[in-house]
Amino acid sequence: MRVFVTGASGYIGAAVAAALARTGHSVSGLVRSEDKARRLAAVEVTPVLGEMAAPESYRGAAASSEVVIHCAAEPSARYLELDRLAVETCLAAAASSAQTRLFVYTSGVWVYGNTGPDLLDETSPLDPPPFLRLRVEHEARVLAASRGLVRTLVLRPGCVYGGGGGLTASWFASAVAEGAARMVGDGSCRWAMVHVEDLADAYLRAAEMTTGGESLNVTDRSRFTVRECAEAASRAAGAAGAVRATPVAEAAATMGASAECLTYSQHVDSRKVVRLLGWQPRHGGFVDGVVRYFAAWQALREA
Repeated sequence: MRVFVTGASGYIGAAVAAALARTGHSVSGLVRSEDKARRLAAVEVTPVLGEMAAPESYRGAAASSEVVIHCAAEPSARYLELDRLAVETCLAAAASSAQTRLFVYTSGVWVYGNTGPDLLDETSPLDPPPFLRLRVEHEARVLAASRGLVRTLVLRPGCVYGGGGGLTASWFASAVAEGAARMVGDGSCRWAMVHVEDLADAYLRAAEMTTGGESLNVTDRSRFTVRECAEAASRAAGAAGAVRATPVAEAAATMGASAECLTYSQHVDSRKVVRLLGWQPRHGGFVDGVVRYFAAWQALREA
């Protein structure tokens, strides 16, 4: 299949694009620089130079692809504005075709809010923090577009780890630089998590299946507390398990509203993606593989 991935040089998008290319699909990916374009070409992904703020730079690639996977997330105050623009552009491109098209939208489990120990699934009510309310609207827009020749899916990954690290990278970085892994809050919360390669496999399966009009949680079965994860990261980085708690208000001064989400406890059921796509997480959890995750983070940082 012809597949187009936005954010193809990002943490999630790079893993998704590479997984699709390894499986034999013809993959193109949106990137903003020649350097990132070369990295895509090295894993047999065709680079498309452009950016979300300029839909004309990628509209053609989206229109000519049977599957469009939106992984891009602009790290700026314009994040949700550009997210909406990308959704509208890609859905319009899909609707303009006379052939079957699939659009996959990347959301996340934070849209459920701070749910505590109770098990939640895709039927559970959404209670996003204020800064993510528009993401829920975008989800609804995507799902409503699933009709006729256009199929759509919403994937809600947990907190992603492995490779370059995602949110978990800060534990390694602070343990190396400060001798203690920094965490927001007291670390008693439990994140819903997923390894980046397991997540990429879910996207691959989504691209190859005929499912549409569904939202799907994608998380592993680990139930470690954030403190247990941070202590494990500290040990792997040579800081003897030392951790340092940062109050939410202090973290928000540099991280913004997302700091509060790092204190969320969530227990997320992903049996729906197992049932519909045959997906299974192959990684046991962050703590189980922390030594190799640190080695990967360190190697990529030094590359």
